[in-house]
Amino acid sequence: MRIGLRIFLGYFLIVGLAAFFVMRVFVDEIKPGVRQAMESSLVDSANSLAVLAAADLRAGHIADGTFATAIDGLSTQTLAAKISGVAKEKFGYRIYVANAQGIVVYDSWQRDVGKDYSHWNDVYLTLRGRYGARSTRSDPADEESSVMHVAAPIRDGSKIIGVLTVSRENRLSKPFIAASRAAILRHGAWLLGLSFLIGLAMTFWLTRSVDRLGRYAKAVTEGERAVLPDLGGGEFGELGRALETMRARLDGKQYVEHYVQTLAHEMKSPLAAIRGAAEILEESPPAPDRDRFLRHITEQSQRLAGMIDKVLALAAVEHQQALERIEPVDCAELLSEALRLAEPRLAQKSLSIEPRIDAGLPKVQGDRFLLGQAIGNLLDNAIDFSPSGGVIAIHLAQEANELVLRMEDAGPGIPEFARERVFERFFSLPRPDGARSSGLGLSFVREVAALHRGSVALANRPVGGAVAALRLPA
Repeated sequence: MRIGLRIFLGYFLIVGLAAFFVMRVFVDEIKPGVRQAMESSLVDSANSLAVLAAADLRAGHIADGTFATAIDGLSTQTLAAKISGVAKEKFGYRIYVANAQGIVVYDSWQRDVGKDYSHWNDVYLTLRGRYGARSTRSDPADEESSVMHVAAPIRDGSKIIGVLTVSRENRLSKPFIAASRAAILRHGAWLLGLSFLIGLAMTFWLTRSVDRLGRYAKAVTEGERAVLPDLGGGEFGELGRALETMRARLDGKQYVEHYVQTLAHEMKSPLAAIRGAAEILEESPPAPDRDRFLRHITEQSQRLAGMIDKVLALAAVEHQQALERIEPVDCAELLSEALRLAEPRLAQKSLSIEPRIDAGLPKVQGDRFLLGQAIGNLLDNAIDFSPSGGVIAIHLAQEANELVLRMEDAGPGIPEFARERVFERFFSLPRPDGARSSGLGLSFVREVAALHRGSVALANRPVGGAVAALRLPA
């Protein structure tokens, strides 16, 4: 299972369980909460009405006095109230009054007048100066038929002369309880949905950062040019910078070790030649031999100097993970400049150039100096392998979204064994005149092409010779 899915499932499991238990508590607490609020309201109503009924009870007119008339009139009124979307049309209280013996002397529903209520908690406790309340089912078999009764004492001075009870059916609160539950569940669903989206966003951010670091590490492992992705200033950013520092130090160490070993190996041949020529010169050979060995020393020292220069240039390019300076570059102009600089060598070998540059070519985005060096190296390679009096064909054109530079020579071509190795560092094929190069020119061209998100290829021509193709994004 991918880490992103694990993070998301873990997050959503925690949020989901927390939301479930919180909502369960809220939903379970709605019903008792509403009933507690209703009981508190009944307490206030009962005590207020007990004060109003006291005068009629003392005068013996509780059943037909002012209090009874007012309550009976209220019971017949039609209400036009709408509470939280629930319509209320009728007076929902039942009010009854019991005398000091617990006998009902007034009932707003005219149902139990004359009955003995002294055994019910609301009357029994209140007559004894305590808080009297009860919840009784009107139908013992129906849980939803429970009725809440709250009583208050009717006093004559400090003496309790009766009890007034206000009762209300619990089912009348059911619409409000259902509405509250629906609202909690609705908002809970929104909360879970929002948590889901936040979880997705957080998981996407985490996995995106991990994936980008993973792709970067994989590219570095495979030896590709990889630029550290921008991971911000958090922990992922610090981790990325630590990996980049580690990569740079390891690459630098391995790079130096590799180049020291390879360069030392490649320098053995010219140094041996110089040492041999110097030993012969110490024996004072004839003038013609002396001049020949002096030229040999000069040629080998120049080869060493050129090798060192190219190693430094290639090392600088290989160590770049991305171009440091980018500008619009006219490759036709760079080609013309390379041809101008190569005129002495072309004349020395009596080579002719057949250039073909298409009109309206776009510029490429890149480093002018590096591209100029790459084109110059390709041209040097074509000159080295071209026979005296030969022709080098050059074509610069646009193909799809690429600018393509092709250089064709009439030399011996690439041997089969060397096709896979021509771009290796220090790999060099003998020139037609027997000389060998540093073996770094084509490696330099390949690195420059990669820095510009392009490519370079070398192949044999069907009619003989080789063709080099440098492709750059146009």
